[in-house]
Amino acid sequence: MAKEKPRDLRAGIALLWGEQDRPTRGPKPSLTPQGIAARAVAIADAEGLETVSMSKVGAELGVSAMALYRYVPGKAELVELMVEDVLADVPDLAAAGEGWRERITAWARASEDVNRAHPWLLTATAMRRQLMGPHQIAWLEAALAALEPTGLSAVERHRVFLLVAGLVRTIAQQRIDFDEEHSREWGRLAGEVLERHAERFPSFTRAVADGAFGPDPVDPLEFGLGCILDGVQRLIDAG
Repeated sequence: MAKEKPRDLRAGIALLWGEQDRPTRGPKPSLTPQGIAARAVAIADAEGLETVSMSKVGAELGVSAMALYRYVPGKAELVELMVEDVLADVPDLAAAGEGWRERITAWARASEDVNRAHPWLLTATAMRRQLMGPHQIAWLEAALAALEPTGLSAVERHRVFLLVAGLVRTIAQQRIDFDEEHSREWGRLAGEVLERHAERFPSFTRAVADGAFGPDPVDPLEFGLGCILDGVQRLIDAG
């Protein structure tokens, strides 16, 4: 089996930042990397990220997969361009108010909205070192700028950012995984098991009996942010 050719990360960065060399001769290109990415986003929104392929995007655009490689080296680069496409609308946190708390809350809400509109984004931006374009970095810039008035150190501000971003991602993943029919069946079977083993798991049994796993009217993002940001305020006050 042939070994997969390693990515040219410099070429990937140039593509994301619009710094790639452009041909000065020959016919004008009929496609653009951004246009290709926009069509791939439409496919992912409708059918999931796993269905996106160079051949499928090419078919949607009326060209062969090979024709797309003139603009985008492969699927990894295509996914990075897709992320840039959906993050183009960077939130204006100044409209949220003057306080750091209002602004980071607005950031989290905007992030939640993007993840809700594009569920595949969670997979595409898995928590790993990855190439980031100007739009994705602009979202990070906005969050860190919102936290600057806290007086926390750069390391602490980054920790807070990770907590908030992680909360948004967790809620997004729960939303993706939730299946109402499965949830009802789980509740029924769990109830039957607990009837037989309540003495072994008294805290769990009480929690179920008290409705801990039933429908929750509280907004999970509001609750989670309240806990996190209250803790941040205590850290600020401790100086």
